[in-house]
Amino acid sequence: MKSTNLSLIAGTVALAAVTGFAALSAPGDADATGATAAARLPVERSSLLCPAPGLSELAETTYTSFTPASAGGGEAGTAELKPSVPTNADGSEGTTAKKDTKKKAADSDKPVVSLKEPGKPATADASGADAPALVGTATGKLAPGWTTQQTTTVSTGASRGLLGVSCTGPDTDFWFPAASTAKSREDYVHLTNPDDTAAVADIELYGPDGSLKSDVGEGITVPARSSVPVLISTLTSEAADDVTIHVTTRTGRVGAVVRAADGATGSDWLTASVDPTGTLVLPGIPADATSVRLVAFAPGEEDADLKLKLLGKTGAITPAGHEDLHIKSNMTAGVDLKDITRGEAGSLLLTPAQGGQATPVVAALRVVRGTGDKQEVAYIPATGPVGAQATVAGNRAKGSVLSLTAPGATGTVKVTASAGSGGGERTVKTYTVKGGTTLAVTPQVPAGLKGSYALTVETESGGPVHAARTLALPEDGIPMFTVQTLPDDGGTVEVPAAEQDLSVLDD
Repeated sequence: MKSTNLSLIAGTVALAAVTGFAALSAPGDADATGATAAARLPVERSSLLCPAPGLSELAETTYTSFTPASAGGGEAGTAELKPSVPTNADGSEGTTAKKDTKKKAADSDKPVVSLKEPGKPATADASGADAPALVGTATGKLAPGWTTQQTTTVSTGASRGLLGVSCTGPDTDFWFPAASTAKSREDYVHLTNPDDTAAVADIELYGPDGSLKSDVGEGITVPARSSVPVLISTLTSEAADDVTIHVTTRTGRVGAVVRAADGATGSDWLTASVDPTGTLVLPGIPADATSVRLVAFAPGEEDADLKLKLLGKTGAITPAGHEDLHIKSNMTAGVDLKDITRGEAGSLLLTPAQGGQATPVVAALRVVRGTGDKQEVAYIPATGPVGAQATVAGNRAKGSVLSLTAPGATGTVKVTASAGSGGGERTVKTYTVKGGTTLAVTPQVPAGLKGSYALTVETESGGPVHAARTLALPEDGIPMFTVQTLPDDGGTVEVPAAEQDLSVLDD
């Protein structure tokens, strides 16, 4: 038999770039031990899921889709978000879909928002309570770092507020501290399935005394390319102010996000905390926050003892009376930090207490601005650093604040404000964030801006930097706002080179 070369490098590269699970090295890039070093390649396919924004006829929603400009090659590709099929919490077809199944089937194949080129945002609008969840995929040049911001304004009613969320990727495991089953709250978990087969999810609830009894949170079916909202207070008879939600899937994968609503403070989206870890950073607490509540949970078999620090403009301080936090295993702990920032924007750092072990925890903040009947709420989950690159879309000429936090060593990042969705030229600025501080800046608006723009943060040097973006849109004396964190966008993946040449030799 004639010798045939069966090198698997190209196949491995393609698989890794699509899935993001593998890593790749450039041939001949070996270290002193002879092992080949890994190289990073841009992903070739990304998925995003946006929850249904409605629940109010007064809801006005704007989607902003964006992929950072890159010098990388690859095919042009596409980036589109299409409507999911509406369903009820039991997995059955939603009322609207029953009324006009054929029309919904046709509409579900029409993109709501479609991105044409890297470096320039694309926008779309939706109104009312019937706006569906969106399911989307980006390929080619539009895949690396693809992000979509969903921003909804509701002026009155129980859903009042400025609700913002960076649409999420699908996964199999999510933690949501800072939810609630209290009578004053109406918290929904939105589960969205991007795939062509049904997914099955479980929802577990944990309060201050441990697991909240529930039989109906198990085996929730999420039909193919559909979204299911689940009101968590219907999963248990126990009312608790502070609840941690754990979403897992038995089969398939979903996007999960929580819409939390309170009659006094309005509503916003709560995205998942970073995976359980011993040290957590919660960036971007506004300077004028009137109430900050920390909710944390230790999912393992060990209790957690944490030290709390507020990283402000000039350094770290320990909140008086809240120097430490003890979290019992599998019990949710909440602590009211009141107006902890006192006029100076900051970020919260949670570390193992002196001499304590690094017990994995998850955490989130419930942040309120305003007083009396003029209050507004937003949520900040613990998040990872910006890493190589992180992006957030939907910024406006006014009302955008970028918070940069260096919990350890001083770090330097490059911040790029993209061209506007309707025109304008991008701008670039570098910021150095001193270790142990938070730097809150008003982003440099693109020259000649028309429409909205995106911010891309890239690590240049030094220690890790965590980031969050605040959007503010005051209305009728209410300081409406929303906060989105900026973890690494996963736009590139490491793919290992083949250790040896696999070939078929002559017999």
